[in-house]
Amino acid sequence: MKLLHTSDWHLGRLLYGKKRYSEFAAFLTWLVEIIRTERIDVLIVAGDVFDTTTPSNQAQELYYSFLRAVGNTTCRHVVITAGNHDSPSFLTAPSALLRCLNIYVIGAATHQLSDELLTLTDAQGSPLCIVCAVPYLRDRDLRHAEAGETLEDKELKLLQGIQTHYTQLADLALTTQAQLAQPVPMIATGHLFTSGAQTTEGDGVRELYVGSLGHIPASAFPPCFDYVALGHLHVPQIVGGNDTRRYSGSPLAMGFGEARQTKSVCVVEWGADAPQVTLIPVPVFQALAQVRGDLTQLQAGLRDLIALRQSVWVEVIYEGEDIIGDLREQLEVITAESLVEILRIKNTRISEQVLQPLQLGESLDDLDTSEVFERCLQAHQVPQPQWADLQLMYKEVVATLQHGE
Repeated sequence: MKLLHTSDWHLGRLLYGKKRYSEFAAFLTWLVEIIRTERIDVLIVAGDVFDTTTPSNQAQELYYSFLRAVGNTTCRHVVITAGNHDSPSFLTAPSALLRCLNIYVIGAATHQLSDELLTLTDAQGSPLCIVCAVPYLRDRDLRHAEAGETLEDKELKLLQGIQTHYTQLADLALTTQAQLAQPVPMIATGHLFTSGAQTTEGDGVRELYVGSLGHIPASAFPPCFDYVALGHLHVPQIVGGNDTRRYSGSPLAMGFGEARQTKSVCVVEWGADAPQVTLIPVPVFQALAQVRGDLTQLQAGLRDLIALRQSVWVEVIYEGEDIIGDLREQLEVITAESLVEILRIKNTRISEQVLQPLQLGESLDDLDTSEVFERCLQAHQVPQPQWADLQLMYKEVVATLQHGE
């Protein structure tokens, strides 16, 4: 049997206002071809199919067109579980119809644990594998609030609830396994944050539960599972040093912090021995780049990107000492009429510093606006020769506001 594990598509996601539908379409077209050439039997999508709970019509069209295309390949079964970005009700609305096409959608935990247990079959109707299709488990699925609970009590209940959910589902899967003529692979899914897992800046991944105990240890997954297909984190990685417990990662870079990552999908193949995991790199459908440094370094970095003669979306990180009021204008003169487009400029000169604490016993009421502005100049270590011009401009702005001009 061959299984393909992917997750975190985030269909419809914007990048600083830029629509990415062409990228999503290119990825899904590529994925269908991989499923066909690798002769995949089972596809698992471990959550965050869409980026929002109300996906656009275009995002929905991409999703359903993909499912239709998969039906024309060797893939016999598709298992889709909801992530924290997905709407369980929206995702499961067509589930009865999709199940007729061997597409199984699990949007949320229910009172019937067996709803998450799937026994998939081959072309002859013989059992192929057992899938414990666990979606993103919400707080209300895991614990009941009680009066007088501390934060630590709540966190511990969440952790225990997740572990109990997997343990009970594993027991149910083992019972099903015992009724079969011969053993078949047992697979589990999950959309959660494991302990020690790696994230990147700007990837949009957020904590799922309050407190650090929401990070699930690898021991929460019972050893009877031959493979655990995880979603939520965008960096491809294994969990607890076990090659069969892993995040596939997002197929597209969801932010500039992921620009240098090699994205991939996981192909898991069962033969006579233990399952073998192979990573298939996902092509880059839209190049992203970060350029950082002072003005001279930024200008040089942008010229290097222009020389590549390909479409590149850029995040600029200014780290110079001088305050440059027309930074964007100066940089866009360089990128004009090129395939390089600046989507964001981050000025660490401003963002990484804050006003120094006021002196003991001093409050803002003791300072006028000019004195507050001077404190800003000091806090941001603006070179003294620039003060006079900046103070003059500041006074002109204040006067304009005061006179309503």
